[in-house]
Amino acid sequence: MSRRKSAFTLIELLVVIAIIGVLIALLLPAVQAAREAARRAQCTNNLKQLGIALHTYHDALGSYPLGRTIPFDASYSPMARILPFVEQVAVAGAMNFDLPWSSAGNTTVSTAKLALLLCPSDTATVPNNWGGTNYRSNEGTSVVMWFGPNDEAGANVGMPAPNGVFFANSRYKAADLRDGLSNTAAFSEHVLGDFDNTLATQEADTFWPQTYPANADEAVQLCRDMDWRNLSYQRVSEVGAPWIYGYHSTTSYWHSGPPNSRSCMFPPSRIMTVANSRHPGGVNVCLADGSVRFVKDTVAIAAWRALGTRNGGEVISADAL
Repeated sequence: MSRRKSAFTLIELLVVIAIIGVLIALLLPAVQAAREAARRAQCTNNLKQLGIALHTYHDALGSYPLGRTIPFDASYSPMARILPFVEQVAVAGAMNFDLPWSSAGNTTVSTAKLALLLCPSDTATVPNNWGGTNYRSNEGTSVVMWFGPNDEAGANVGMPAPNGVFFANSRYKAADLRDGLSNTAAFSEHVLGDFDNTLATQEADTFWPQTYPANADEAVQLCRDMDWRNLSYQRVSEVGAPWIYGYHSTTSYWHSGPPNSRSCMFPPSRIMTVANSRHPGGVNVCLADGSVRFVKDTVAIAAWRALGTRNGGEVISADAL
Protein backbone atom coordinates (compact mmCIF):
# COMPACT_ATOMS: atom_id res chain seq x y z
CA MET A 1 0.00 0.00 0.00
CA SER A 2 1.54 3.32 -1.15
CA ARG A 3 2.12 6.01 1.41
CA ARG A 4 0.72 9.44 0.77
CA LYS A 5 3.45 12.11 0.45
CA SER A 6 3.15 14.98 2.89
CA ALA A 7 2.95 18.50 1.41
CA PHE A 8 1.82 22.01 2.25
CA THR A 9 -1.85 22.59 2.09
CA LEU A 10 -3.11 25.74 0.41
CA ILE A 11 -3.95 27.27 3.78
CA GLU A 12 -0.48 26.57 5.15
CA LEU A 13 1.09 28.11 2.04
CA LEU A 14 -1.02 31.23 2.39
CA VAL A 15 -0.05 31.52 6.05
CA VAL A 16 3.65 31.29 5.18
CA ILE A 17 3.27 33.92 2.45
CA ALA A 18 1.42 36.19 4.87
CA ILE A 19 4.17 35.81 7.49
CA ILE A 20 6.86 36.61 4.91
CA GLY A 21 4.86 39.66 3.81
CA VAL A 22 4.59 40.90 7.39
CA LEU A 23 8.34 40.42 7.93
CA ILE A 24 9.13 42.36 4.75
CA ALA A 25 6.75 45.13 5.78
CA LEU A 26 8.52 45.36 9.14
CA LEU A 27 12.04 45.17 7.73
CA LEU A 28 11.74 47.61 4.82
CA PRO A 29 11.20 50.73 6.97
CA ALA A 30 14.11 49.64 9.17
CA VAL A 31 16.35 49.23 6.12
CA GLN A 32 15.26 52.59 4.74
CA ALA A 33 15.84 54.24 8.12
CA ALA A 34 19.32 52.71 8.31
CA ARG A 35 20.15 53.98 4.82
CA GLU A 36 18.93 57.48 5.67
CA ALA A 37 20.95 57.41 8.88
CA ALA A 38 24.04 56.60 6.81
CA ARG A 39 23.25 59.40 4.36
CA ARG A 40 22.70 61.86 7.18
CA ALA A 41 25.99 60.82 8.76
CA GLN A 42 27.78 61.51 5.47
CA CYS A 43 26.02 64.89 5.22
CA THR A 44 27.14 65.67 8.77
CA ASN A 45 30.70 64.74 7.88
CA ASN A 46 30.61 67.02 4.81
CA LEU A 47 29.61 69.95 7.00
CA LYS A 48 32.29 69.09 9.54
CA GLN A 49 34.87 69.22 6.75
CA LEU A 50 33.59 72.65 5.73
CA GLY A 51 33.79 73.75 9.36
CA ILE A 52 37.42 72.61 9.61
CA ALA A 53 38.23 74.36 6.33
CA LEU A 54 36.61 77.55 7.62
CA HIS A 55 38.85 77.53 10.70
CA THR A 56 41.95 76.81 8.64
CA TYR A 57 41.07 79.65 6.27
CA HIS A 58 40.63 81.99 9.24
CA ASP A 59 43.96 80.93 10.75
CA ALA A 60 45.75 81.43 7.43
CA LEU A 61 44.17 84.71 6.32
CA GLY A 62 43.01 86.30 9.56
CA SER A 63 39.27 86.44 8.84
CA TYR A 64 36.35 84.45 7.47
CA PRO A 65 35.81 84.54 3.69
CA LEU A 66 33.49 87.02 2.02
CA GLY A 67 29.90 85.89 1.74
CA ARG A 68 29.77 87.37 -1.74
CA THR A 69 30.68 90.58 -3.49
CA ILE A 70 29.01 93.38 -5.40
CA PRO A 71 28.92 93.49 -8.42
CA PHE A 72 27.58 89.97 -8.62
CA ASP A 73 29.42 88.94 -11.77
CA ALA A 74 32.59 88.84 -9.68
CA SER A 75 30.91 87.21 -6.68
CA TYR A 76 32.45 83.98 -5.40
CA SER A 77 30.88 81.87 -2.65
CA PRO A 78 32.51 81.08 0.71
CA MET A 79 32.61 77.43 -0.38
CA ALA A 80 34.71 78.40 -3.39
CA ARG A 81 37.12 80.38 -1.23
CA ILE A 82 37.73 77.67 1.38
CA LEU A 83 38.34 74.82 -1.09
CA PRO A 84 42.16 75.01 -0.81
CA PHE A 85 41.78 74.16 2.88
CA VAL A 86 39.67 71.05 2.39
CA GLU A 87 41.90 68.97 0.10
CA GLN A 88 40.49 70.49 -3.09
CA VAL A 89 43.66 72.28 -4.12
CA ALA A 90 43.40 71.24 -7.78
CA VAL A 91 39.86 72.59 -8.15
CA ALA A 92 40.74 75.76 -6.23
CA GLY A 93 43.82 76.27 -8.39
CA ALA A 94 41.66 76.18 -11.52
CA MET A 95 39.63 79.19 -10.34
CA ASN A 96 40.66 82.64 -11.49
CA PHE A 97 39.33 85.10 -8.92
CA ASP A 98 40.45 87.98 -11.12
CA LEU A 99 37.76 87.05 -13.65
CA PRO A 100 33.96 86.90 -13.28
CA TRP A 101 32.86 83.50 -12.03
CA SER A 102 30.92 82.96 -15.28
CA SER A 103 33.82 83.79 -17.61
CA ALA A 104 35.23 81.26 -20.06
CA GLY A 105 38.28 80.93 -17.84
CA ASN A 106 36.12 79.50 -15.04
CA THR A 107 33.85 77.27 -17.12
CA THR A 108 35.62 74.03 -16.26
CA VAL A 109 35.72 74.63 -12.52
CA SER A 110 32.09 75.81 -12.34
CA THR A 111 30.99 72.45 -13.75
CA ALA A 112 32.99 70.42 -11.22
CA LYS A 113 30.72 68.16 -9.20
CA LEU A 114 32.17 67.88 -5.71
CA ALA A 115 30.86 65.13 -3.41
CA LEU A 116 31.90 67.30 -0.47
CA LEU A 117 29.23 69.86 -1.40
CA LEU A 118 26.38 67.41 -2.03
CA CYS A 119 24.17 65.78 0.58
CA PRO A 120 23.52 62.14 -0.41
CA SER A 121 19.92 62.42 0.81
CA ASP A 122 19.19 64.84 -2.05
CA THR A 123 19.22 62.92 -5.33
CA ALA A 124 18.25 65.86 -7.57
CA THR A 125 20.36 66.46 -10.66
CA VAL A 126 21.56 69.84 -11.85
CA PRO A 127 21.32 70.65 -15.59
CA ASN A 128 23.64 72.80 -17.70
CA ASN A 129 26.63 70.79 -16.45
CA TRP A 130 26.84 73.05 -13.39
CA GLY A 131 28.21 71.75 -10.13
CA GLY A 132 25.58 72.05 -7.41
CA THR A 133 25.76 72.52 -3.66
CA ASN A 134 23.45 71.59 -0.79
CA TYR A 135 25.41 73.70 1.68
CA ARG A 136 24.94 77.41 2.26
CA SER A 137 26.38 80.18 4.39
CA ASN A 138 24.43 82.04 7.07
CA GLU A 139 23.41 85.65 6.30
CA GLY A 140 21.39 86.20 9.48
CA THR A 141 17.75 86.91 10.29
CA SER A 142 16.84 89.73 7.93
CA VAL A 143 15.13 89.78 4.53
CA VAL A 144 17.65 91.44 2.24
CA MET A 145 17.87 92.89 -1.24
CA TRP A 146 19.41 90.66 -3.89
CA PHE A 147 20.76 93.48 -6.03
CA GLY A 148 21.41 97.21 -6.05
CA PRO A 149 23.75 99.64 -4.31
CA ASN A 150 21.91 99.33 -0.98
CA ASP A 151 22.14 95.55 -0.98
CA GLU A 152 22.94 95.27 2.70
CA ALA A 153 21.52 98.57 3.99
CA GLY A 154 18.08 97.25 4.78
CA ALA A 155 17.12 100.27 6.86
CA ASN A 156 15.61 102.09 3.88
CA VAL A 157 12.63 99.71 3.95
CA GLY A 158 12.48 98.91 7.64
CA MET A 159 14.57 95.77 7.48
CA PRO A 160 17.70 95.40 9.60
CA ALA A 161 21.02 94.90 7.87
CA PRO A 162 22.28 91.30 7.69
CA ASN A 163 23.42 90.13 11.10
CA GLY A 164 24.89 86.75 10.20
CA VAL A 165 28.45 85.80 9.33
CA PHE A 166 28.52 85.85 5.53
CA PHE A 167 27.00 88.49 3.24
CA ALA A 168 28.06 91.04 0.63
CA ASN A 169 31.60 92.24 1.30
CA SER A 170 31.56 90.85 4.86
CA ARG A 171 34.92 90.00 6.37
CA TYR A 172 34.52 89.06 10.02
CA LYS A 173 36.97 87.56 12.47
CA ALA A 174 36.18 85.01 15.16
CA ALA A 175 36.33 87.79 17.76
CA ASP A 176 33.47 89.56 15.96
CA LEU A 177 31.14 86.66 16.72
CA ARG A 178 30.35 87.90 20.20
CA ASP A 179 27.51 85.46 20.76
CA GLY A 180 30.17 82.75 20.80
CA LEU A 181 31.31 80.38 18.08
CA SER A 182 29.22 77.55 19.52
CA ASN A 183 26.10 79.75 19.43
CA THR A 184 26.48 81.05 15.87
CA ALA A 185 25.61 79.16 12.68
CA ALA A 186 28.11 79.16 9.84
CA PHE A 187 26.58 76.73 7.32
CA SER A 188 23.40 74.74 6.86
CA GLU A 189 21.55 72.88 4.12
CA HIS A 190 19.21 73.62 1.24
CA VAL A 191 17.79 71.20 -1.31
CA LEU A 192 18.73 71.58 -4.96
CA GLY A 193 16.19 73.21 -7.25
CA ASP A 194 14.17 71.28 -9.81
CA PHE A 195 15.25 73.73 -12.57
CA ASP A 196 11.78 73.43 -14.12
CA ASN A 197 9.55 76.51 -14.12
CA THR A 198 6.58 74.45 -15.30
CA LEU A 199 6.51 72.71 -11.91
CA ALA A 200 5.88 73.99 -8.40
CA THR A 201 8.00 72.17 -5.84
CA GLN A 202 7.51 73.35 -2.26
CA GLU A 203 10.95 72.34 -0.97
CA ALA A 204 13.03 73.29 -4.00
CA ASP A 205 11.49 76.46 -5.46
CA THR A 206 11.73 80.03 -4.21
CA PHE A 207 8.25 81.56 -4.48
CA TRP A 208 7.21 85.15 -5.12
CA PRO A 209 4.20 86.44 -3.15
CA GLN A 210 2.87 89.70 -4.54
CA THR A 211 2.91 91.53 -1.20
CA TYR A 212 5.84 93.36 0.37
CA PRO A 213 6.55 92.43 4.04
CA ALA A 214 7.11 95.01 6.75
CA ASN A 215 9.46 92.75 8.73
CA ALA A 216 10.81 89.22 8.97
CA ASP A 217 7.76 87.89 10.86
CA GLU A 218 5.43 89.19 8.16
CA ALA A 219 7.70 87.74 5.47
CA VAL A 220 7.46 84.30 7.08
CA GLN A 221 3.66 84.58 7.35
CA LEU A 222 3.22 85.73 3.74
CA CYS A 223 5.38 82.89 2.54
CA ARG A 224 3.52 80.35 4.70
CA ASP A 225 0.05 81.49 3.63
CA MET A 226 0.56 81.60 -0.14
CA ASP A 227 -0.78 78.80 -2.34
CA TRP A 228 2.52 77.40 -3.58
CA ARG A 229 0.70 75.04 -5.98
CA ASN A 230 -0.65 78.01 -7.95
CA LEU A 231 1.50 78.08 -11.08
CA SER A 232 0.52 81.69 -11.79
CA TYR A 233 2.91 82.77 -9.03
CA GLN A 234 6.38 83.65 -10.16
CA ARG A 235 9.08 81.45 -8.71
CA VAL A 236 12.74 80.63 -9.07
CA SER A 237 13.57 76.99 -9.77
CA GLU A 238 17.28 77.42 -10.57
CA VAL A 239 18.45 76.89 -7.00
CA GLY A 240 21.76 75.60 -5.65
CA ALA A 241 24.02 75.85 -8.69
CA PRO A 242 26.71 76.59 -9.51
CA TRP A 243 28.50 76.32 -6.17
CA ILE A 244 31.17 78.79 -7.29
CA TYR A 245 28.64 81.66 -7.44
CA GLY A 246 28.11 83.72 -4.28
CA TYR A 247 24.42 84.56 -4.62
CA HIS A 248 21.17 84.41 -2.62
CA SER A 249 19.53 81.58 -4.56
CA THR A 250 22.75 79.62 -4.81
CA THR A 251 24.88 79.69 -1.67
CA SER A 252 23.17 81.79 1.05
CA TYR A 253 20.39 81.13 3.57
CA TRP A 254 18.66 82.99 6.42
CA HIS A 255 17.34 82.19 9.88
CA SER A 256 14.26 84.40 9.37
CA GLY A 257 11.96 81.42 8.83
CA PRO A 258 12.09 78.03 10.60
CA PRO A 259 13.84 75.01 9.10
CA ASN A 260 12.02 73.30 6.23
CA SER A 261 9.56 76.15 5.76
CA ARG A 262 9.26 77.98 2.41
CA SER A 263 11.68 80.31 0.66
CA CYS A 264 10.28 83.46 -0.94
CA MET A 265 11.17 86.58 -2.89
CA PHE A 266 9.21 89.78 -2.35
CA PRO A 267 8.74 92.61 -4.86
CA PRO A 268 10.62 94.54 -5.86
CA SER A 269 13.86 92.96 -4.68
CA ARG A 270 13.80 91.18 -1.31
CA ILE A 271 14.54 87.53 -0.63
CA MET A 272 14.32 85.04 2.26
CA THR A 273 15.88 81.63 1.69
CA VAL A 274 15.38 79.17 4.53
CA ALA A 275 17.43 76.13 5.54
CA ASN A 276 15.84 72.88 4.42
CA SER A 277 16.83 69.31 3.67
CA ARG A 278 15.70 65.85 2.59
CA HIS A 279 16.29 64.54 6.12
CA PRO A 280 13.06 63.76 7.99
CA GLY A 281 12.32 66.27 10.73
CA GLY A 282 15.09 68.84 10.51
CA VAL A 283 18.37 70.13 9.09
CA ASN A 284 22.07 69.84 9.84
CA VAL A 285 23.78 73.04 10.96
CA CYS A 286 27.53 73.62 11.14
CA LEU A 287 28.32 76.06 13.93
CA ALA A 288 31.19 78.51 13.79
CA ASP A 289 33.18 76.35 16.20
CA GLY A 290 33.16 73.56 13.60
CA SER A 291 30.66 71.29 15.37
CA VAL A 292 27.52 70.06 13.59
CA ARG A 293 24.06 69.78 15.15
CA PHE A 294 20.80 68.41 13.82
CA VAL A 295 18.13 71.04 14.47
CA LYS A 296 14.50 69.91 14.41
CA ASP A 297 11.76 71.62 12.43
CA THR A 298 9.96 72.21 15.74
CA VAL A 299 12.72 74.40 17.16
CA ALA A 300 11.43 77.60 18.78
CA ILE A 301 11.77 80.43 16.27
CA ALA A 302 13.49 82.64 18.87
CA ALA A 303 16.22 80.03 19.40
CA TRP A 304 16.59 79.46 15.66
CA ARG A 305 16.99 83.16 14.99
CA ALA A 306 19.42 83.51 17.88
CA LEU A 307 21.58 80.88 16.20
CA GLY A 308 21.57 83.03 13.07
CA THR A 309 23.00 86.21 14.63
CA ARG A 310 26.68 86.83 15.27
CA ASN A 311 26.30 89.41 18.06
CA GLY A 312 22.63 89.62 19.01
CA GLY A 313 23.30 88.93 22.67
CA GLU A 314 20.67 86.19 22.88
CA VAL A 315 21.04 83.34 25.34
CA ILE A 316 20.47 79.88 23.86
CA SER A 317 19.86 77.13 26.40
CA ALA A 318 21.37 73.71 25.80
CA ASP A 319 17.97 72.10 25.25
CA ALA A 320 16.54 74.86 23.02
CA LEU A 321 17.85 73.22 19.86
